[in-house]
Amino acid sequence: MSIIAKELTKKYGSFTAVDSASFTIQTGEIVGFLGPNGAGKTTTMKMLTGILKPTSGTAEINGFDVLTDPESVRKEIGFLPENNPLYLDLTVNEYLDYSARISGVKPADVSGRMDTMIQLCGLESVHKKIIGTLSKGYRQRVGLAQALVHNPSVLILDEPTTGLDPNQILEIRDLILNLGKEKTVLLSTHILQEVEAICSRVLIINEGEIVADGTPSDLQNQFKGGVAWYLEFANDLVIFQEEIRKQYPEMMMEVIAMSDEKNLVKFTTLQDDQLNRKLYRFCNDHQVDLLQLYKEESNLEDIFRRLTITTESRSN
Repeated sequence: MSIIAKELTKKYGSFTAVDSASFTIQTGEIVGFLGPNGAGKTTTMKMLTGILKPTSGTAEINGFDVLTDPESVRKEIGFLPENNPLYLDLTVNEYLDYSARISGVKPADVSGRMDTMIQLCGLESVHKKIIGTLSKGYRQRVGLAQALVHNPSVLILDEPTTGLDPNQILEIRDLILNLGKEKTVLLSTHILQEVEAICSRVLIINEGEIVADGTPSDLQNQFKGGVAWYLEFANDLVIFQEEIRKQYPEMMMEVIAMSDEKNLVKFTTLQDDQLNRKLYRFCNDHQVDLLQLYKEESNLEDIFRRLTITTESRSN
């Protein structure tokens, strides 16, 4: 087992950022770590890497405890933070040389590790250039090279494709897929298509708690009762929203399209197999000019939204 988290908790005064998070990640898995902003993803990752000390609980990386043996943990982990901490006035070669030496690579092996990283991360054409002159995509590649230069067995990547254009995203995804053939990868992302494309498993965290853990197909099976119902009508949208929230405040509703002629709203549920009847009765009782009511099976996006919606969001 590469990563074992045991009741990881991080508190800041009365605020709990991560609440008793427990999970395991096996060697060779690529695991997507999902959650809305402020859910606790980055805090969890920083506790796994030893950057933050847990308030309670602990974690092990390849058998090394993050609390009692942090130096061994750092040797096992390559970490790419969301805000890529590069020295912009150094060349790629200078930065990788520096990163290798402070990561504990033996002096005799530094040159060889640099050459390997330049080739692996596709930096052949820019390795002599100043980092500050590089594109965002190449900077991310340099950050990955930094995280890999000491040949760790576990990679922890925090939003590795943030801010990249579509072509750069595909390049970084391919690189992560190749790395996953030899290493364990935990990556956080907001891009659900990214998870479906490269991850064998998904962890979803919300308000500091792990709320789902499994493969994308596992989650689909677990929440197989879930569907999205689309309701198209010709009445005033604002009045419709006010009235249906009075009667069904627990319903998750999203406006898909609106115009003077008609509106389209989406209702998502995982368990309520009577939702369509409720919607039909509501339209009948409130004289809603119903144009269409149809369903669509829930996908990973629907499951994510349902599991991470907050009480505050439901009331808005």
